[in-house]
Amino acid sequence: MEPVDYMRKALELAKLALGYTTPNPAVGCVIVKDGEIVGTGYHRQAGTPHAEVWALREAGDKAKGATVYVTLEPCAHYGRTPPCARTLVEKGVGKVVIAMLDPNPLVAGKGAAILRQAGIPVEIGLLSKEAAQLNEVFIKNMMVQKPFIAVKIAQSLDGCIASRTGKSQWITNQWARNYGHYLRSIYDGILVGINTVKLDNPLLTCRIRREAHDEPHQPVRIIMDSQGHIPLNSLVLTDKTSPTIVVTTSLCPVEKMRELKNMGVTVLLAPLNKDRHIDLPAALDLLYKQGLQSILVEGGSKIQGTFFDHKLVDKIYAFIGDKVIGGEQALSSVGGHGVDSLDECLPLSYDSVELHDGNILITAYNTNREGAYVHWHH
Repeated sequence: MEPVDYMRKALELAKLALGYTTPNPAVGCVIVKDGEIVGTGYHRQAGTPHAEVWALREAGDKAKGATVYVTLEPCAHYGRTPPCARTLVEKGVGKVVIAMLDPNPLVAGKGAAILRQAGIPVEIGLLSKEAAQLNEVFIKNMMVQKPFIAVKIAQSLDGCIASRTGKSQWITNQWARNYGHYLRSIYDGILVGINTVKLDNPLLTCRIRREAHDEPHQPVRIIMDSQGHIPLNSLVLTDKTSPTIVVTTSLCPVEKMRELKNMGVTVLLAPLNKDRHIDLPAALDLLYKQGLQSILVEGGSKIQGTFFDHKLVDKIYAFIGDKVIGGEQALSSVGGHGVDSLDECLPLSYDSVELHDGNILITAYNTNREGAYVHWHH
């Protein structure tokens, strides 16, 4: 196996923990001695040992003189655990290969410096693009202290999410729906508008179990409801699988806020913008302060449109079914105000296109998104 293969394995290990490690990054580690993997590990959740610690435990005495592949620079500070960079020095490893430096500008390079000061050769940058993509949420949080916003769209080939009579089941297939559940399992929060709750009464829970986990990671449910119209018998309120946050404004009756709080719902009061709607950037700041570092925006058309109108989208998952719905009255997947001229469109960078059982998934990024990792080397 080549160095790149070992790093790829470390990235695969890290991916197992996506969604479970907030507020920490997902990190994987592989220790190799004489061409043989002697230890592997990944960070499972905040407050548990870091990836390097698990891998070193497994390697035991074989760690001495071994090469360590790790997806993120080993930490250099004393948190709940001693710094991994010092632990690697104590175990006498021979070399450390790091995919990317810590994105926190206050920390970047310090872990690598500890290793180099101890005489351990350090290489930085192997599969750095893949490592940065794996931790794009953590990187944005570190760089700009804002939540990472992913938008999920499930539409017909002609961009509709419902026919003119309001029918929407099912535009996409089982594979796409399962993938949607996977996405729910990797983001901290799932966000919909009040119309989706009233029309569909969804549960908004994750219903798939992922490899290496007993329980699905449940995202916090976030409902945008500026006037407090949410019915008290909505499943997102009565079902207690995961916490629910209702984001509302001063237009919501005080009595309704009290009823929601009595049901154990977190009510966040966001300011109104000039159109008397929720001030979206302010609402996202409130959610970030609640510990939501990433949010999956699921619907409906109006909410999607608002996020695009405000240019607050970082990533798009567009599922395209094998149907053309047609009709001038059909509901388009992205509502809102839209652009007047095409040079106002969000600039997109397509990342991947996949075809599964006759459905397509296009993954794309906002080219101008805030808090993207810039490759720097030391």
